[in-house]
Amino acid sequence: MLIYDGDCGFCSTCVRFAERRVRPDADIAPFQGRDLAALGVTAERAAHEVLWVRRDGRVLGGARAVAAALRAGRPGWRPLGVLLAVPPLSWAAHAAYRLVARYRYRLPGGTAACALPPREAA
Repeated sequence: MLIYDGDCGFCSTCVRFAERRVRPDADIAPFQGRDLAALGVTAERAAHEVLWVRRDGRVLGGARAVAAALRAGRPGWRPLGVLLAVPPLSWAAHAAYRLVARYRYRLPGGTAACALPPREAA
């Protein structure tokens, strides 16, 4: 399952792209209105980063979640998902994800509602 911030325009735009192009074999849903406790995550974490909930219940966040979604997608996207999970590319993916997450309200599709509170933006 891919869980994202449904109140964030940038996140919603990215998810629509993934649904059309990547088509991961997963349920995709905004965290708002979900039973996050049953998934073992908090609303703070779900607002902070995209989440990938594996079938075994393990939760991956941020760049690791994006890599997992790519690996679960159409065959053309799977190699990118594998590469993003292997150091040193995984380190770069993590840094890029954090940067995008911090400034998502300034990106196309983003709004002021997308801005993370300062303590969670790191």
